[in-house]
Amino acid sequence: MKGAKGKGTVKDKKEVLKPVDDKRVGKRKAAAKVSKTQTKKEKLASKDPNKPKKPASAFFVFMEEFRKTYKLENPDVKGVAAVGKAGGEKWKSLSNGEKAPYEAKAAKRKSEYEKVMADYNKKQESIADDDDEESDKSKSEVNDDVMEDEDDEDEDEDDD
Repeated sequence: MKGAKGKGTVKDKKEVLKPVDDKRVGKRKAAAKVSKTQTKKEKLASKDPNKPKKPASAFFVFMEEFRKTYKLENPDVKGVAAVGKAGGEKWKSLSNGEKAPYEAKAAKRKSEYEKVMADYNKKQESIADDDDEESDKSKSEVNDDVMEDEDDEDEDEDDD
């Protein structure tokens, strides 16, 4: 009798974990992934290719120079990760005085970026204003046409 109980409980567990249930859960997960990728694509499509790129930080200014010297010293190393790791360690070991020229270059790039961004934003606002004016004109023209049609209908009703 004990063996029968043991077998019965195993069957109950198998019935609980049906493969059909697992497939349904998998389908739900797949549907959620699709919606996420669609939103990512929409975000990518909405980016303006003419928008200026953000300037490099002091570390990345340092890395531009470090990559050149590292490749000259170690021509056999081809891995990007190895160069990055060596650059990170070198950056950490630099003193504030040694980092200062890179920070100055980064600050200069940032100020240039802010100027370019201000010009870009002005252009975007002027384009948006032009679009608003055109849409306002078209709305008023449409309203004029609708008003004329309503006046004609009112005159027709008066004649009846």
